[in-house]
Amino acid sequence: MTRSPVKVLYIDDEENNLLAFKASFRRQYEIYTAISAAEGLKVLENLPVEVIIADQKMPETTGVEFFKSIATTYPDPVRILLTGYTDIAALADAINHGDIYRYITKPWNDLELHNSIKNAHDAYRSKIDLRNKIKELEKTNDELNRFIYSISHELRAPLVSVIGIVNLVKMEGLYNSSGEYWELIESCSNKLDYYIQKTLQYYKNNKNISENSPIDFKTLVDEMIDLYAYSDRDTQFNLNINQSHPFMGDSFRIEVILGNLISNAIKYQKESGHHKVVDIAIEANLLSAEISITDNGLGILNEHLEKIFTQFFKAKNNKGSGLGLFIVKEALNKIDGTIAVSSSLNHGTTFKITIPNAK
Repeated sequence: MTRSPVKVLYIDDEENNLLAFKASFRRQYEIYTAISAAEGLKVLENLPVEVIIADQKMPETTGVEFFKSIATTYPDPVRILLTGYTDIAALADAINHGDIYRYITKPWNDLELHNSIKNAHDAYRSKIDLRNKIKELEKTNDELNRFIYSISHELRAPLVSVIGIVNLVKMEGLYNSSGEYWELIESCSNKLDYYIQKTLQYYKNNKNISENSPIDFKTLVDEMIDLYAYSDRDTQFNLNINQSHPFMGDSFRIEVILGNLISNAIKYQKESGHHKVVDIAIEANLLSAEISITDNGLGILNEHLEKIFTQFFKAKNNKGSGLGLFIVKEALNKIDGTIAVSSSLNHGTTFKITIPNAK
């Protein structure tokens, strides 16, 4: 299957140059000519031109000015400038702003101009191919995310039923009637539910849409503690929350950030520890919310501190999915927040977060 000839538009106010160009290259390219920038614009409005050649010295509009004027409306065609004199300032400005691909001096050399057009067309095709591949990847990624979301929902429905049955067994006093089987079912079900919830969080956080709403940090933190502290009622929480101004933010992502960090602070306490403490301090003002979450748990090795926000990173003592802190970092990136961590092995970890006030 032969490819159609390259469509080339040549703009020059000297008709002899237009005729000479057409005579030299009509067999190799599909040539369109225009005697002014205005006529060249009309050609662009009606034809999918791939390479544009323009003379720099034209009476009403220079080649550089023409290229700048079409940069937004027609960004794809590759631009070549012909100049019969040296205007270093204009050329440097055009090249620096990306308005021209190459410049050639007049009178042109046919071989040099032919090679320039060929290379320009290769650059054009690469640009279009890259854009199409990006669109395909975005479509595939979106379809994959939708599939993951759908499957996760479908899995969670029967799983919730299993967890409900285990709770009924507890209520009827039959939990220990079959050895360790009910405990094993409960443990596996809770672990699977945790993975599914993290997958759903990842999917929702991956979407670019951000919706801001009023945030009450005291209420939100209390809800997160109630939600995650059921697994370890021995952990003591010390709260110091000062919200002096109304705060606007992405409630879903802020909830994900606090939920994951509070969950980790509980999960990574020392099993033999008798005095488990999590300190949560929040200072929310007109500009930002400064959040600090400190535990006295297992701590993190220094060599792992730079890796903990990596997707699926799990240390030897990691009890999670390797997604939690990755989701936290991604959520903060979406709302222009920052996070820092410091830790001491067997003494605990501190996460410090800054979230800008969208108000």
